[in-house]
Amino acid sequence: MYYPEELVEEIRMKNDIVDVISGYVRLQRKGSSHFGLCPFHNEKSPSFSVSQSKQMYYCFGCGAGGNVFTFLMEYEHASFQEAVQTLAERAGVQLPQAEWSEEMKQKESRRARLLAVNKEAARYFYYLLRKKEGEQGLRYLLGRQLREETIKKFGLGYASKYSDDLTGYLKHRGYQDELLREAGLCTISEKYGTQDKFWNRVMFPIQDGNHRVIGFGGRVMGDGTPKYLNSPETPIFDKSRNLYGLNFARTSRASNMILCEGYMDVIAMHQAGFSQAVASLGTAFTQGQAALIRRYTDQVLLSYDNDGAGVKAALRAIGILRESGLTGKVIHLEPYKDPDELIKNLGAEEFGKRMEQAENSFFFELRILEREYDLADPDGRTRFQQEAARKLCNFSEAVERENYIEATAEKYRIGFENLRRLVGSYAAKEGLAKEIIRPKSGIQKKNTPEDGARRAQRLLITWLSEETGLYQKVKRYISPQDFTIELYRQVAERMFEALERGSLEPASVISQFEDEEQQREAAALFHTKLPVLEQTKKEREKAFHDILVSVKTYSYEYDSGQAGNDMDALRRVIEGKKALEELKNTHISLD
Repeated sequence: MYYPEELVEEIRMKNDIVDVISGYVRLQRKGSSHFGLCPFHNEKSPSFSVSQSKQMYYCFGCGAGGNVFTFLMEYEHASFQEAVQTLAERAGVQLPQAEWSEEMKQKESRRARLLAVNKEAARYFYYLLRKKEGEQGLRYLLGRQLREETIKKFGLGYASKYSDDLTGYLKHRGYQDELLREAGLCTISEKYGTQDKFWNRVMFPIQDGNHRVIGFGGRVMGDGTPKYLNSPETPIFDKSRNLYGLNFARTSRASNMILCEGYMDVIAMHQAGFSQAVASLGTAFTQGQAALIRRYTDQVLLSYDNDGAGVKAALRAIGILRESGLTGKVIHLEPYKDPDELIKNLGAEEFGKRMEQAENSFFFELRILEREYDLADPDGRTRFQQEAARKLCNFSEAVERENYIEATAEKYRIGFENLRRLVGSYAAKEGLAKEIIRPKSGIQKKNTPEDGARRAQRLLITWLSEETGLYQKVKRYISPQDFTIELYRQVAERMFEALERGSLEPASVISQFEDEEQQREAAALFHTKLPVLEQTKKEREKAFHDILVSVKTYSYEYDSGQAGNDMDALRRVIEGKKALEELKNTHISLD
């Protein structure tokens, strides 16, 4: 649905971008901006900037950028209309009722149809569990000591042993093959035709934070493979940005979240009263899932299986938690394999004690590292200490690093100063003090005229948005028509109109583009790196003047090449040459 520009702007202004993004990313204020780890790519040093004054975000690492609408579109995989609706609800703004064209109905109902067919499939699986066909599945769940209310709470079900049972039911309900395939509920091939994705399995509906079914996990009955099968990625199911059990855990009153490996662990823990338990969805824990947890807590207790694979997964998760600004601890499950077994054998009270005694994640890493070395042997002890020192380099904050050096030295009876010097030595080589990389000799790639035009135009847009008072001094020389890249020209038109009114808000300019990629590119125009402030005033004035001349020169050359017999183009060329000559001889003060 089309929403009036005034309404979109009202919604944007009522949703402060720092407040919204803080719900997804841990931000720290530095100067006039807030910084955090980018949720759109993996990084260890924060390059994700959120500006409260501009109401924009920009990642200097991957180039992601935009306003509050863009963020929801990119993070939640939402359309522009969906982002508007979400933020309108958040701000309490009433939206007009949709008047859909047939084309818009088809486009905007795609997600709704996928959610509807998943909901219907979940109902059918739940129904079958209590029929004769589902006896085997129900026996399995009751054998795992799940209570009826727990089975109901999680909507557990059963997929028939026949490979066309679900598709037959859903098609009878009016759903078409293509929708079932898109939802990941069936496969279609020339050899076998349409077949259910899941059969002869206990089914675990996967729900998003709003209790909507977005996918499924299925545990095979008997000796079939794979043991667990999950829905593929779909337009409504992104495994890397969802967590099993989050729809319940997000409303838990606990001060932490418990991260498990599997569905049954989560269900057993919720049944035992630990409603803050969640699990990744058949994949390794991801940065997107860490960002999701960060919306609700900054403390995570790892309760992975007590085997080689579980330890490896825990070590990987610890690194991701640390990079995301989350505190991680590890729950000891010995002598049991997983939390479900521990609770069955020792009870919920004992598991609660183990939570209180959870091990600091860094010392868990060191304890696992110990297994690789013979600490009774001087050589083995030395190599262990060297590896420990390398790990200590991962703490970028000096105070935190010093505290861990002191604690490690005490725990492993290492001289504090010796360990400190060793850490400092490795830090200089590998982590905290990076070696200066000198440019390679040889022929470098030359910039094309278009590259130069793009850079000059980007610099001018950024500079005028940073120092809006300059617009009145340069508007006689520069117009939107001087921006030779189409999107740059559109941004300049809207920007110059706002500057003429004396009320430029870059985030408002971006809102006028509905396409996510255009919003990203438009955002980048306001975040080009300008000449450093440490330059003298005279140097900065020269830099600004050079940028103006460059933009005007590229514009003049572009119009000259396009003119031909077009009288309007010839007029622009003549006027452009005159303005360029005048600009070259004009001093523009930055005061």
